Amino acid sequence: MSFDTSRPQTAETSAPSGTFAALALPNYRIFAAGALVSNIGTWMQRVAQDWLVLELSGGSGVAVGITTALQFVGMLVLSTYAGVIADRFDRRRILVITQSWLALCAAALGLLAITGLAETWHVYLLAFLFGLGTAFDNPARQAFVSELVGQDRLPNAIGLNSATFHAARIIGPAVAGFVIAAFGTGWAILSNAVTYLAFILALRLLDSWQLHTEPRTERARGQIREGLGYVVKHHQILLAMGVALSVGTFGMNFQLTSALMAQQEFGLGAEQYGLLGTFVAVGSLTGALLAARRTRAPGGRFVVGAALAFGAVEVLAGLMPTYWTFAAVLPVLGLACLLTLTAANASVQLRVDPVLRGRVMALYAMVLMGGTPIGSPIIGWVGQAFGPRWTLIGGGGLTMLGVALTALLVARAAERRTL
Repeated sequence: MSFDTSRPQTAETSAPSGTFAALALPNYRIFAAGALVSNIGTWMQRVAQDWLVLELSGGSGVAVGITTALQFVGMLVLSTYAGVIADRFDRRRILVITQSWLALCAAALGLLAITGLAETWHVYLLAFLFGLGTAFDNPARQAFVSELVGQDRLPNAIGLNSATFHAARIIGPAVAGFVIAAFGTGWAILSNAVTYLAFILALRLLDSWQLHTEPRTERARGQIREGLGYVVKHHQILLAMGVALSVGTFGMNFQLTSALMAQQEFGLGAEQYGLLGTFVAVGSLTGALLAARRTRAPGGRFVVGAALAFGAVEVLAGLMPTYWTFAAVLPVLGLACLLTLTAANASVQLRVDPVLRGRVMALYAMVLMGGTPIGSPIIGWVGQAFGPRWTLIGGGGLTMLGVALTALLVARAAERRTL
């Protein structure tokens, strides 16, 4: 496979503004279309995988938490190295390789479930292997967006990427609930393997001459340390990463908490569980479209304020007495979460040196999703020991505490640097 990037790229004379500015570029339209199809499959698998674990483990919240943790442990261990790879090699080629790996993992789990051979340890193993692919996929994908659209359209593209992801989140869980009820859990997982092919095709169809190719980093010693040092020296980036760590570790366990709430608190089935993901996604999509109108890096106060609001709404969701009052709060929860994450992401992407983009975005992904192996088993245990509601109440409370401590520590570090 060869991607020709040798021809000089033409400069953009003017960057259109508005909610859908990045879609003016053919390469981004192709990329977004492939990502939408793939993300629908991803959300189908997330719902189906959690439901499969509940079926295999007899409704164990800890088992669901362990599965989620294993899926993200690769991010915690390998992200810094994956960031160096993203800065050193062709990011589009990396994405084709990682997407093929993820498709194989999904196909294996789907076939095991369809044939009735799946056991809990199979899910654990494949979730871990899936996470290894994601660890390399995420920094390459995040950094590749700037090559698709250039710096002027990057804030818009970040918002539209989130919109695509959460439009899929509206469709995927609802479709998964239907497929699980009608055909079985395995078919929902196997569908994800097929949708990865759409994204791989989109990557192959991109026009290499229109890419805003960034300089590649030569192999050298201390490249991981260089990325870490860069983050520590830039307090706005450090603040955004601290917020992402708090939100990712304790607040973003929607699939785990929704599964427990639907099955154990409200006594409902897979279809109602799938709908809960759709309710979250309605708010998330709204937040992503609002974020797409952003034209500059958000300030630290906005990032912190959005994260505190997200934690407060999560606590409120845990206090809702019925399925429908719980569902009514979820769009607000999705909105607050998306505004937080897009603000943190943009704060990092729009301030980072392009030469270090892969390494810094890998660190961002590591703190956002790498905390999940720590938070998910804790939240799962809380749900099993004290009831599903406390997964939300505790998760939201810990999120607010973590964000407040982060803001305080970064502010003090900034003050000491200016003295």
